[in-house]
Amino acid sequence: MKFLIISGNPKKDGLCKSVEDAVIKGIEAGGGSPEVLGMEGITRCRCCREGWGNCLERHTCGYGDDGFTEAQNRVNEADALCLITPVYWGEMAEGIKSFLDRLRRCEFRREGGALTGKPVLLIASPGGTGNGMLTCLEQMDRFCRHTGMIIFDYIGINRWNNDYKREAAYKAAKAMTEGRKAGDTL
Repeated sequence: MKFLIISGNPKKDGLCKSVEDAVIKGIEAGGGSPEVLGMEGITRCRCCREGWGNCLERHTCGYGDDGFTEAQNRVNEADALCLITPVYWGEMAEGIKSFLDRLRRCEFRREGGALTGKPVLLIASPGGTGNGMLTCLEQMDRFCRHTGMIIFDYIGINRWNNDYKREAAYKAAKAMTEGRKAGDTL
């Protein structure tokens, strides 16, 4: 299974990176092939042609020269996804939010869209107070529902629960890779 981790984490260490590493290990333990897609260089939507350009007509971005088109292709080719982000002001990190906003525009009204029915694991990692976890997960949930994805699990991880939530992220990624479907009863 080709499993793509879309990471909004701009740092190379810390809590969000440690849970990303746990997800990678879970995918590998389940026999899958993990890849990480970082958001470096991908910019926000430019809302061309009064808000709808190539994205509505061709399901591609007219400004894909910043790495977006390659990233969109990687998402479309993946069998499963994990969205993982630090939480800033109760929302996803700016890089992943910008990418998902553009991706949503390209997938809007796309018959048989590449994201429709695709399983996804959602992980939010707030620092500091730990606040904003739920609103960030809700923001990711809306993206998934707009694009027809199947949410496997929601994991909120912070400095108080990271010992057992990191293990939960590992086990969720492993279960997904092994073929467990959202809603399966053990």
